[in-house]
Amino acid sequence: MSCNYADGLSQYENKGVLGLPEKFDNEDKINEKCDILAEWLKNAKHVVVHTGAGISTAAGIPDFRGPNGVWTLEKLGKKPNISISFDKATPTKTHMALKKLIDEKVIHFIVSQNIDGLHLRSGVPRDSIAELHGNMFVAQCNTCNSQFIRSEATSTVGKKCLEENCKRSSMLRTRSCRGKLHDTILDWEDNLPENDLEISDYQSSLADLNICLGTTLQIVPSGNLPLRCKKYGGKLVIVNLQPTKHDKKADLIINAYVDDVMTKIMKKLGLEIPDYSSEIDPTKSRLDYALDWDMSKTDLNAVKTKYDALVKDHKKRKSEENLLTSMKKSAKIKPQKMEKVEPEETNKIVLESKDILLSKSEIADCKIEENSEEVEVKTE
Repeated sequence: MSCNYADGLSQYENKGVLGLPEKFDNEDKINEKCDILAEWLKNAKHVVVHTGAGISTAAGIPDFRGPNGVWTLEKLGKKPNISISFDKATPTKTHMALKKLIDEKVIHFIVSQNIDGLHLRSGVPRDSIAELHGNMFVAQCNTCNSQFIRSEATSTVGKKCLEENCKRSSMLRTRSCRGKLHDTILDWEDNLPENDLEISDYQSSLADLNICLGTTLQIVPSGNLPLRCKKYGGKLVIVNLQPTKHDKKADLIINAYVDDVMTKIMKKLGLEIPDYSSEIDPTKSRLDYALDWDMSKTDLNAVKTKYDALVKDHKKRKSEENLLTSMKKSAKIKPQKMEKVEPEETNKIVLESKDILLSKSEIADCKIEENSEEVEVKTE
């Protein structure tokens, strides 16, 4: 059962804030906010979506910190009423909508904290997703680090050995590395996968629109990634029923079921949500291990190049802004009072903020004319 994943993790006391009450926007407010989000999606150049357990509850997989979440109930000595096996769960409307938006290049990348494999099973390609906490349908070799898609969910969590040999030699037609396959599910103290975390950081920074779906953003570092775009002028949108760690920094918050929001958004964009089909589900291949699931170094380097250019441009603009601010401050000279000075006392007459130097003979021949606006010096 899916909640057995939580049972398989090591003991850990600090599981975040649990069981916060849910808040629901009324229908008019939801429509109004969806109009805004749809418009932002149309105008955005680079959109990244961050997904949490809240997008999979409609598939029968319980979340963790909701009112009926796994860890909320665990604290009360209870178990969730709903829990479907990972093998039987299928992608939700939100999963399929995101797949369509990826295909249409409306959104450009997904950063997921979920381990249920539903993004993979919806047909999202590897170059469009980072999985920060692992995937129940992906195994990794402990020697060459190659990843492979499984036909069924792993029975272990915490990067444990599956007692199976690496598939690289048979699938990629190279010599065997003689490594053993392990599950990819992180335990509490495990480090996040380096490549997935790195590309998530770059993508989140490049985004001019980061959208968070079904997550309270409590787990770090994944929960802080959506904020990366704020430094470079991007927007942050949060769709969640519970309050999140970063609500105060969001440009838009929609308190509604994620499936309902995505259905409205797709309609406003003129797109249909495709149905889930086993034909595009790589876990349904007849092979025990359908495909490799390695992240391309070429893709990672390409995104890094764009990120480096963004940082360089940002520093340049900040430097120019600081210089302009400094110049404006220097140009602000306080007007000085007009003083009439007798010729024998000085060679200098001060006019507002400008100094005019005259010789003694010129001063003697000058006539000063005044009005309320200006002072004019004429020689005769």
